[in-house]
Amino acid sequence: MASVITPEDADGRSYVRRAMKELAELGLAETNGKAGKHPIWNLTVAGQKALADGNELPPRPKAGTGAKAVRAGFGPHEVAVTDTILAFGGRDHLTGWQVEVNHAIKETGLSINTDAALAWPTNTSEVRLFELDNGTMSQARLAREVWDYERYAGHRVWEGARGTIGRTYPFWQRHRYTRSKTFPRLHVVLAGKAEHLLDNRLQALAADVDDIAVAMWVNTLPRLQRGDPWYEIGVDDPDRRRERYPEPAGR
Repeated sequence: MASVITPEDADGRSYVRRAMKELAELGLAETNGKAGKHPIWNLTVAGQKALADGNELPPRPKAGTGAKAVRAGFGPHEVAVTDTILAFGGRDHLTGWQVEVNHAIKETGLSINTDAALAWPTNTSEVRLFELDNGTMSQARLAREVWDYERYAGHRVWEGARGTIGRTYPFWQRHRYTRSKTFPRLHVVLAGKAEHLLDNRLQALAADVDDIAVAMWVNTLPRLQRGDPWYEIGVDDPDRRRERYPEPAGR
């Protein structure tokens, strides 16, 4: 748990222990024996109810994991993110995962909280991005969030601190994924509903983001857990992004 919800370079065990104690004070968790020196934790009946009742909620808080999220009722979403990590092969790559990764551009006000990012170095890219919908968003809002990734990928900045050098670079390549040649592939996972409804939602999302200019794969969580293939509904196209998003004004 500590590996999943804390940064790779942090020892998250003390954080998890504090979080479990906070959940115990709220009556949501309790200890049930020990494994060596360490207590074994499980949810109380109230904790199970908080987890089960968490689907009809407003947008999640900044603290998307841990005690604050469970207290706010976002347990189902975080469990689904963990299920996605494990289904994708998280046991093999667990130390390379980060959750709630913020991608923001101050100048435009664009801010995306990516549910998870997996370090997956290749010749062209450093990471893969994962966005999970647990059946709580409207179809329109889900499509807007996906399009935000194209807007993020399409934003360009001038070379040089004062913007006086005569060429621009993608913001993400200059300030975020500096060792990548292509924008990271976006994986969208749909969960939280009956499987036939998830299939309908997948088809609707594919129609809503048709012609998107970032590499995008989509799957449902049940299909992912069975090992079924992803649906590719977007390809990386920097030329098309450059046509859609104008050059920033020089200074």
